[in-house]
Amino acid sequence: MAEICPVCGLPKDICTCEFAAREEQKIMIYTIIGRFRKEVSVISGIDPKKVDTKALLKKLKQTLACGGTIKNNELWLQGSHKQKIKDLLVKEGFKKEQIEIK
Repeated sequence: MAEICPVCGLPKDICTCEFAAREEQKIMIYTIIGRFRKEVSVISGIDPKKVDTKALLKKLKQTLACGGTIKNNELWLQGSHKQKIKDLLVKEGFKKEQIEIK
């Protein structure tokens, strides 16, 4: 028996709650200097309760060929990839107008 989504009540394989939640997010992408003077791209504003951040981080790390982690509900990726991250998030279903690059 398939798992049931607690939000919409549909089976998990046809649930669209996560895609609807992606359109509502206000996302900010910026770069900070991490340990040993290395640049780190930070993605903030993604609600981990509505979007599977672990799967999203894994896909970003594989596509950008870099390391990363989740700290304080923010996705941290090694290196400066701001524009590439924005393009990938748009492909994942986030709205282009709601993604801001600092």
